[in-house]
Amino acid sequence: MIKFLHTRIRVSDLEKTISFYENLGFTLTRRTDKSPAGNQLAFLELDGNDHFLELCYSPDFEVKFPEDLMHTAVGVEDIMAYCDDLEKKGIEVWPGDWREAFPSGEKSKMAFVTDPDGYEVEILER
Repeated sequence: MIKFLHTRIRVSDLEKTISFYENLGFTLTRRTDKSPAGNQLAFLELDGNDHFLELCYSPDFEVKFPEDLMHTAVGVEDIMAYCDDLEKKGIEVWPGDWREAFPSGEKSKMAFVTDPDGYEVEILER
């Protein structure tokens, strides 16, 4: 059996990005100050998940990508409570009317946040 292990994204400020994802509930599990390719790496996980997020920083690499190139997604039990908590931490949840966008009884509830480099994180109620 083949397993999907991790996703790597390039970041422009490792500390700022680690902090952002920690506010989403990720835990920093390990860091490498110099990989074989010379990058600084940080590995973040969510409890109960095998897949992890690898942040890659190199001072000589400019993080620039087309808008909406990719996004990640997390599933939460209570999207209203989760997003309210993010907003209390100063993280903008969008679209602006995400609370009103859920009709009564709607099963598919989603919102988005954007990390410091512009990567979108989709939030889905599971």
